[in-house]
Amino acid sequence: MPSRDLLVAVDIGGTFTDITLQDATTGEAWMAKTPSTPADPSEGFATGVAAALAEAGRDPANVARVLHGTTVATNLILEGKAAKTALITTEGFRHVLEIGRADLPRRDNLWSWIKPRRPVPPSLVFEVAGRIAADGSELVPLDEAGLLAAVEAARAAGVAAIAICFLHAFANPGHERRALALAQRAAPGLAVTASIEVLPVVREYERSMATVLNAAVMPAVSTYIERLQQRLLEGGIGAPLLLMKSNGGVAGAAAIRRQPAQTALSGPAAGVVGARAMAAASGVENLITVDIGGTSADICLIAGGEIGLTQSGRVGPWPLPLPMVDMVTIGAGGGSIARIGTGGALTVGPQSAGAVPGPACYGQGGAEPTVTDAHLVLGHLPPSLLGGRMRLDPALAEAAVARIAAPLGMSLEDAARGILAIADQNMMGAIRVISVERGHDPRDFTLVPFGGAGPLHGCALAALLGIIRVLVPPAPGVLCAQGLLAADLKAEFSRSVTEALEGADAARLAAVFAALEAEADAWFTAEAVAETDRALRRVALLRYEEQGFELRIPWPETGGLARLGADFAAAHRALYGFDLPELAIEIVTLRVEAAGHLPNPAPARPAGGDAAAARIGEQMIRLPGGTVPAPIYDRSRLAPGAGFSGPAIVVQLDATTLVPPGWRARMDAAGALLIEII
Repeated sequence: MPSRDLLVAVDIGGTFTDITLQDATTGEAWMAKTPSTPADPSEGFATGVAAALAEAGRDPANVARVLHGTTVATNLILEGKAAKTALITTEGFRHVLEIGRADLPRRDNLWSWIKPRRPVPPSLVFEVAGRIAADGSELVPLDEAGLLAAVEAARAAGVAAIAICFLHAFANPGHERRALALAQRAAPGLAVTASIEVLPVVREYERSMATVLNAAVMPAVSTYIERLQQRLLEGGIGAPLLLMKSNGGVAGAAAIRRQPAQTALSGPAAGVVGARAMAAASGVENLITVDIGGTSADICLIAGGEIGLTQSGRVGPWPLPLPMVDMVTIGAGGGSIARIGTGGALTVGPQSAGAVPGPACYGQGGAEPTVTDAHLVLGHLPPSLLGGRMRLDPALAEAAVARIAAPLGMSLEDAARGILAIADQNMMGAIRVISVERGHDPRDFTLVPFGGAGPLHGCALAALLGIIRVLVPPAPGVLCAQGLLAADLKAEFSRSVTEALEGADAARLAAVFAALEAEADAWFTAEAVAETDRALRRVALLRYEEQGFELRIPWPETGGLARLGADFAAAHRALYGFDLPELAIEIVTLRVEAAGHLPNPAPARPAGGDAAAARIGEQMIRLPGGTVPAPIYDRSRLAPGAGFSGPAIVVQLDATTLVPPGWRARMDAAGALLIEII
């Protein structure tokens, strides 16, 4: 029987599909990067995996685990292509989605904002008699005949999925469990989900919306997972498929089929996990990650090595308060299109050239100027990408940028520089949201740029923020794929309790935690996690009385409820600059966070020589002060300790790094490229 010592990680982006293949025993790794196939993402998935195995000369039967970060669920929601869905809710709550919240989305105009069309119209919302009180007691029995009638009406309306969300189900799930069983039996061909499976916590609108979105993407995600598993089998790979969740952990395919909404930030979360693991190997615990791909930039702050989670996440206009990595995403990437807007102002993004046709310099039919074209005009990019497999056309890039330069009366260089400056300013604003607005000084952090375009912008962004150290991962363009290799199995189990901290019933809280830990143990068993690899963490979501938001506070091991209150006040001061001792503190939700440790592959040993041995050429680079020669270094030939000063260009299969004048780069022992201001 062949040894199964290979790990495969696949991250599908808007432009490229990144694959990392790693030998878990030796740490040796191989990378592949293939164009994404939007019409059928599983095609690019299978092509990339086959390419990586061919590059390594390894047998598919040696694969032990396949890990995947996916944006299928997110794209379905954003593009309005999710399945037609019905909502079955408590009598009197038919318009819960339409009413929503009274507040407007941040930064939207009071006079021009239009409430977005709900994913389920009132005509597809069906009411059922039955009522659970806030304390969990049954006020009105569930009308089972009415429930079956609602299911039949939904089927007659032609829906593909049904979401069930009853009032106060988090306090007593009995009605929802019965309704779920009846609906699945009555409509075996439909995707059916209930809020107790998705988000068993307070806030009716958010809970209903999360359940609806989960149901709406279930058919397509289930089909997608089935297609991936089939392609793996066709390729001779019988290893289990694990998918990245928004919380930075992975879960088995069966679990994701039931909770596909958990993958809303799947790809970006993997990048953050990979960045933390890489930075830890370099001795860095405080970092700001900037993942710049072809379409978007995802930004996250990690303090003390801890990845922050939020339950205030959104997908497009919809709240999705599932635990997810706390990050900010903006439409800025290598494919972001530069245009002259109203009044003659130059704008960059959020529209992107994407994978097809891509930037003009790719020679695939794109004509509008993009960030990548601007870099090529200024000499920041080598003549080809992907190890020479993708030639870049400078003439096409110059023609595209000229479409901006001529109307603005600017030189080609100034127009290209302006495109990059606007893109950098947009990203800097997003970094300030995740740092300064959260009480952190970015100058206390190391900037970690990755993604295909990240290392081109790293030093420019650092200079704008006053950051003096930039750390470029060993494989920045495929870090999201590599992050999958560093992820553990993760799940959260929550229950709302909503009671005052002072005088809280400690025995009741302990009983809730015990019930949640029993759910976690069942999950561990389903995921085949060994006893020695299991870890549980208790946390509480607290707020001041009448506040509309909560803070996540780890449950103290000593000091009890008094310590919990003190920790909450300290966290509130750190985040907002003040606390409110005159107000009562409420415990809103208890949560158990479960993690199943997966064995990590052995670290790779970087090899190579000094800077002179890694220098493979030279090209002219256009700086504000004039055009100067810049050496080109092959990163694979740089050994730990090798260093050089900018201006310089560092090339590798998956990304290009720009080292500007005034900065010095050095390879560290972990294989990361540390760039510091001189």
